[in-house]
Amino acid sequence: MDATGRLSREINVNIYVGNLAYSVTEEQLRDAFGQFGEVDKVSIIMDRMTGRSKGFGFVEMQEDSEAEAAIRGLNEQPINGRAVRVNEARPREERPRRPAPPR
Repeated sequence: MDATGRLSREINVNIYVGNLAYSVTEEQLRDAFGQFGEVDKVSIIMDRMTGRSKGFGFVEMQEDSEAEAAIRGLNEQPINGRAVRVNEARPREERPRRPAPPR
């Protein structure tokens, strides 16, 4: 519990960032979100085949209030010339595993 008697949150707020320009780097995302608070982790999702960005990523922040401010402040704002979509990420859904292709 924290000083106010509430249970303290140990899980970071995971933020989805979509419509990224392919040229955006993790450093640029960290800088943009860092204006609103402490950024714990940044990851841009890359295509395994091409090694190129898929145009979206995730940012983790510890403080709810800082994450909410970042979402409000950066949603529909340009990063590298493209208006990004920013919202709290939904939990990842379990997907059935595909069977291995026959050999």
